[in-house]
Amino acid sequence: MKLITKEEQYRSLLLQIHELTKDEPDLIANLANIAAALKQAFGFFWVGFYIIKEKELVLAPFQGPVACTRIPYGKGVCGTAWKERRTIIVPDVEQFPEHIACNSESESEIVVPLFENGSIVGVLDIDSNRLNNFDEIDAKYLEKIIHSVM
Repeated sequence: MKLITKEEQYRSLLLQIHELTKDEPDLIANLANIAAALKQAFGFFWVGFYIIKEKELVLAPFQGPVACTRIPYGKGVCGTAWKERRTIIVPDVEQFPEHIACNSESESEIVVPLFENGSIVGVLDIDSNRLNNFDEIDAKYLEKIIHSVM
């Protein structure tokens, strides 16, 4: 049996997510299916979305243990990704200034902003219970997944 690479797994998942979301206009429904598909495919500790409401990120569809409900602009990895308008990879969350510890089992994290018509409307947040679990392959394909539904 041939082992597939992470990149091959993402390519396959991208096709699956396209099929799940192509005919569904509801953003929340699509975000729910994306979170479930990512969690199932990779077994990440926590996968979810935060949507911008007024001046905070507010918890949206997710898979995993209970999470922080609101995150201020510029705070933690999610708030920083929002402020800086870019994907952030954190190999060790303990080394990230002002990291918001929603769960003590989180070891590494990646956050991808969701853009709609050039404005950030939220973020995809993925936590791992392993150090240094994310890299540029994750960033590349998670950005593609988000772009495919926004």
